[in-house]
Amino acid sequence: MNYNYRYRLRPSDVIEEQLAWTVDTCRQVYNHFLHRLNRADDMSAYSEQKLLPSLKKWWNDLKQVHSKVLQKVVQRLYDNLSTLRGRKENGYRVGTLKWKAPGEYRSFTYSQSGFKLKNTGGRTRLWLSKLGEIQLTFHRDLPDDAEIKTVTVKQEPTGKWYAILGVETPDDPPAKPETPDRCVGIDVGILKYAHDTDGTVVKSLDLSDERERLERAQRDLSRKQHGSANWEKQRRVVAERHADLKHKRRDFLHKLSNYYATEYDFVAVENLDTKGLVELPGNSRNRAGAAWGTFLSLLEYKCEREGTHFVAVNPRGTTKECASCGVSTEKPLWVREQSCPACGFEADRDANAAWNILSRGLEDVGVGYSESAPVETALPVDTSVSAKRVVETGSPTLKREPSGER
Repeated sequence: MNYNYRYRLRPSDVIEEQLAWTVDTCRQVYNHFLHRLNRADDMSAYSEQKLLPSLKKWWNDLKQVHSKVLQKVVQRLYDNLSTLRGRKENGYRVGTLKWKAPGEYRSFTYSQSGFKLKNTGGRTRLWLSKLGEIQLTFHRDLPDDAEIKTVTVKQEPTGKWYAILGVETPDDPPAKPETPDRCVGIDVGILKYAHDTDGTVVKSLDLSDERERLERAQRDLSRKQHGSANWEKQRRVVAERHADLKHKRRDFLHKLSNYYATEYDFVAVENLDTKGLVELPGNSRNRAGAAWGTFLSLLEYKCEREGTHFVAVNPRGTTKECASCGVSTEKPLWVREQSCPACGFEADRDANAAWNILSRGLEDVGVGYSESAPVETALPVDTSVSAKRVVETGSPTLKREPSGER
């Protein structure tokens, strides 16, 4: 299996200057081959990579960059082109690849060779060809049988440097059980981030203080003269505020997705059109901040890693249908209770949706289920249910993700 492990780099001033120079040189190489691509579109990444040795004869700076790094720059250009073509074939309106200005190109990648982890004086350091040894915060050990395939060095907008190690382990993921014992359906929302069929409610992460600090920093930035030293200083502050929001949100999503992937044998969720939901009028910032797409993507790969069934079902009608009898009832968004006029079944609106999601998931996958059908065991008729357990943000119930980021 393949994983990505992210570590903070702590380069010296000299090494940091070399890293910045390497990034800028790669940016210029990217623009050079983009110019060639714009003149003739019958080229390939392989044919262009073969031109790199001759390019070094008159472009002397390229001799100071590892050959694999330069090859990955060309590959990156053609990967971007392939992505554009794919979106165009799917009906999207796309433009053309644009030149990278300083600040728009922030990373470079070593593949196969040119890198090594070294233990110097009891400290783990990253050695990179043409650059030397760089100190890093090695906060998480790699698996014993893991082989490092790639190393990507990236500078965030905050100015901090990171190394992303792409590792491969020989072990295949565990087999998924034919008859899962513990099954769960999850309904996601804004106020209650997740409501599952076990009666657990996870409240949404409160980032109001972080958003307020970000807005203040952005207002201060708007008062600075663009491009001045004070503007650049304040830009870093804004970037720090953005990073703080991002890290807290991703930490919450990693813990929540890891909890469901490890505690259950079968997980059913809604196949949400997150982009379309954000574009709807009204409350779009809260929908974007919920990051449902990120949560589903993290949950999917963690389920694959743990040998857990993962299925995304069609969300249409999950809130309206009765989990007990299947009769659909129209109700506005502010009505938070499910009350079926046909069978008298009463439940929390989100709990009812979660049971419908689980039922659809089991039907779609067709796996065996050791208990009765969820529609039959959802909740007793005439019983009002909200939640058996409410999990606050930061609760120890949601354990930290044990392995590296994908």
